[in-house]
This record gives sequence, C-alpha cells and structure tokens, in this order.
Amino acid sequence: MDFSDRHLNELAQEVAAIVMAHKLMLVTAESCTGGWIAKTLTDLPGSSTWFDTGVVTYSYQAKESLLGVNPRTLERTGAVSEETVLEMVSGALARFGAGVAVAVTGIAGPSGGTVEKPVGTVWISWKRRGGYGRAQLFHFPGDREAVRRQTVAAALIGLRKTLTD
Repeated sequence: MDFSDRHLNELAQEVAAIVMAHKLMLVTAESCTGGWIAKTLTDLPGSSTWFDTGVVTYSYQAKESLLGVNPRTLERTGAVSEETVLEMVSGALARFGAGVAVAVTGIAGPSGGTVEKPVGTVWISWKRRGGYGRAQLFHFPGDREAVRRQTVAAALIGLRKTLTD
C-alpha cells in the first residue's frame, strides 16, 4: 500500500468530501500519531467547515481529563488496548460537537514495546454520534515514522468506511 504524503492527502480529501456530504463535523483523538491525522485533514483548504477539533493525549492523565477515559480501564488494560481506544473515541464525541470521531493509541517505537504489545501495535476506533464504536487492532512494521504513517492511512480508510457503511 502507498503511504506517501500524496496518498494520505488523497485519503483526506475523500474523507472530507464524505463528511461534508453528510453535513457532519469530525474530531480526532490521537496518541501515537501526535496529531498527524488532524494535520493531514486540516492541510485541506476549507477544513474549518467540517473539522471540529483534534486532541493529542499521550499521558494517562490527559486521556482521563480530556477524553474521559476511566482510570480503571487504563490500570487494567493499559493505554494501548481495545477498551481504552473505545473510551477515547466515545469521549471525543461526548466532549465535542462532532458527528464522527476517530481515535488511535499505539506503540510507535523505537522503545516501549513488550512481548504482549510489541512496537507497531496500534488500536484504532471509529464512531458516529448515536452509533456504536468499532475498534481494530493493527501490527504495523517498520520504524517510528513508518508505524505512524501507516496508522494515519488506516485511520483515514476506516473513517471513509465508517461514513459510507
């Protein structure tokens, strides 16, 4: 798959067109991508008409205070888990005025991986207001930039699917 800046821009344009067609606002809740999804989307001219906000939450405290992730979830499953990413995406929708959200949490490396959760482990979740969140586990190969770039692409592809299903 192509993970170039050009391809990410094309994916962002597709997502933007669908979000606008549905007359929605979009919010991102990012950890391992550090705002890259929001940047890719807001690089598009006119994004202020459909992009609500982007939140970058690396620490447990930020996930709790900005997105409402339950501290017990973080203690029990860790930041990189299905439970946490589902709470992140739901919290993003609950706290902001958007109609659709994407959340990502993962281990981009080069350190931080474990046997159970090696570098490249990423959870992504998508949700529309009033709907159910869906989460997917990925294991991306490569260095830190490669993992993050693949995460951005997967997040955008999943947004497109969430908006067209």
